[in-house]
Amino acid sequence: MPNQHVPVDVPDLSSVWLRVFLEVARQGSFTVAARTLGWTQSAVSRQISSLEGALSGAPLFDRLPRGVRLTEAGRVLVPYAEAVAEALQGAGRELAALREVAGGRLRFGAFATADAALVPHALAAFRARHPKVGVSREEGFTPALLDRLTAGHLDLAVVSTTGGGIPSPEYALHHLLDESLYVAVPSGHPLTAGPGPVRLGQLADADWISGGPRPEGTLLDAALRQGFRPRVAHVVGEWTAKQGYVAAGLGVTLVPALAAGSVRPDVTLLPVLDEGGPARAVYAATVRGRSLAPAAEAFLGALREAAARIPA
Repeated sequence: MPNQHVPVDVPDLSSVWLRVFLEVARQGSFTVAARTLGWTQSAVSRQISSLEGALSGAPLFDRLPRGVRLTEAGRVLVPYAEAVAEALQGAGRELAALREVAGGRLRFGAFATADAALVPHALAAFRARHPKVGVSREEGFTPALLDRLTAGHLDLAVVSTTGGGIPSPEYALHHLLDESLYVAVPSGHPLTAGPGPVRLGQLADADWISGGPRPEGTLLDAALRQGFRPRVAHVVGEWTAKQGYVAAGLGVTLVPALAAGSVRPDVTLLPVLDEGGPARAVYAATVRGRSLAPAAEAFLGALREAAARIPA
């Protein structure tokens, strides 16, 4: 026959009773235990009586003319009381470490170009201040990162928007920076001779290299807002590969400010004239109403510091 679960009555014990019990057991005296705890002897006696009552009235100490001595029941209880006390102390230490960001974990995600400068600078500062925090990082596109955030797999996600904000109200968005755009052209392109920023309309007839076949929801939203639909000739996801296509004269591409520091020498970046505001905003996203762990709060501060040092 399968084993059947037999309900066992578990006494409702106060951790204060157990603390007093252990102190009396260590000192062998109600009087000395009371002095150590800063209590009166009668208060200690009441706590022990309450504990004995909760344990079906079994005496835990023999009351002697001088001091007390553990009974057999008291000796049985000692290791269990010590285990409870140790567990509570361990919980207190871990909670204190979380509050002081001296332990715990940080799980965050970021989109690819944020990893070019923003995230490394923030993470370096965070690790220098909080070396004992365990850190895990994911890279992905904004929609996937938000899904991971909602599912509880991330504490925070560095995300971007193009042509507007994230519509879902379930996210709290902590603004980090606004990015202007550059257009990457091959060295020697006619527009490199002109002064000042360029309008995207000047490249309306160009072949474009983009991460997706449609401009909607990408950096090329900026072209749609300027009144033309760019012709996507090559779909290339990785930034280094896009540069290779541009250098070979196969088209032009848009580059956000966060990625502007890593450009090969045979590609020229031309600033795009901001018409109607910055093309992209960068946020740290958290789930609205969900408590943010102290480590995530500290990393959010490091992200803000790093963002303030990055030209947008």
